[in-house]
Amino acid sequence: MSAVVDLVALTLLPLSRWRAVSEQLQAGQAAPAILEQHSLEWAGLTRSKRRCPGMPALRARAAAALDRAAHNSVECVTWSDSRYPETLRTIADPPPVLWIRGAVHICEAPAVAIVGSRSGSPYALAVAERLAADLSGRGIVVTSGLARGVDSAAHRGALSVGGCTVAVLGCGVDVAYPREHHGLMADIAATGAVMSELVPGTPPQAIFFPRRNRIISGLSKAVVVIEAGEKSGSLITARCALEQGRDVLAVPGNVLSGRNRGGHALLRDGAKIVETADDIVEELGFGLGRALGPSIAAAGQGTTENDPVLACFQPGESSDVETIATRSGLSTAGLLTRLFELEMAGLVRRAGGGRFVRIDRTC
Repeated sequence: MSAVVDLVALTLLPLSRWRAVSEQLQAGQAAPAILEQHSLEWAGLTRSKRRCPGMPALRARAAAALDRAAHNSVECVTWSDSRYPETLRTIADPPPVLWIRGAVHICEAPAVAIVGSRSGSPYALAVAERLAADLSGRGIVVTSGLARGVDSAAHRGALSVGGCTVAVLGCGVDVAYPREHHGLMADIAATGAVMSELVPGTPPQAIFFPRRNRIISGLSKAVVVIEAGEKSGSLITARCALEQGRDVLAVPGNVLSGRNRGGHALLRDGAKIVETADDIVEELGFGLGRALGPSIAAAGQGTTENDPVLACFQPGESSDVETIATRSGLSTAGLLTRLFELEMAGLVRRAGGGRFVRIDRTC
């Protein structure tokens, strides 16, 4: 428990020190030693010692954050935790701690980020919702930032088909921002995840949002930009994606309005044009021809007795992903891909609320 407290305490240091902390953790240094070093340096740079809490005070605040998280059903997933997303471990500035409301295991599944303008046009919102719904229908997790506009449209699109979506916040996971998204946050946490690197209770600040963008892209195989102006925060996410070796794709928009100049700049620089979810699936190598293996082809012809996933369903029963994973012994990531294959073969269908039903053929 002390190791967890020290890792949380590291996130209570000044923001200017977080990059160095991440690099030291990646280099294999122990959290207590890192915490001691930065606490002493911070104190040396601060004129008034009363403004600079020492290690005991930082650890006390960290312990209080863990208590608050436990009280609000928030999981604390640290750098040293086996549940920490592998996709984030490899980025240049991984967060020492992730606070997660909802399904921690969802980070194992393939994900695509959809981001864009907070004041998106009706066209942009409709595209975001449609793309998210279509991707979710293929078993792909949609990540975004829960902001107004394109972000929230993407989350709602994923939820509309019973899919899973991940919201990465620039505040604590128990703080609704914007306030009108309190209900949307709850819906996301019910089947997907709401996450942040900031301790519970942290209010939103402008400086936090550019940093959270690296987590959105880091969790994803690609970032899709929908309607971004020349100075849009979505371009920060796109830049993070490129630095992390992720694909960047963009949706073309109205050239007369000026709303999508940032998106069009990405297209001029070589970003893949997106018109439908098929464009994204094809670019990432999730094409149907590659996804359907011999066993699924055989299943489509009626040989289903030995399929480990189909065998998990009881007649007329709808099952959620966790139940099927437990019965089949598959990882969540592998299971979501398998369910998508079975759905494409017409052997299972979605029953809403993230549940699936087997389709038994009688002829």
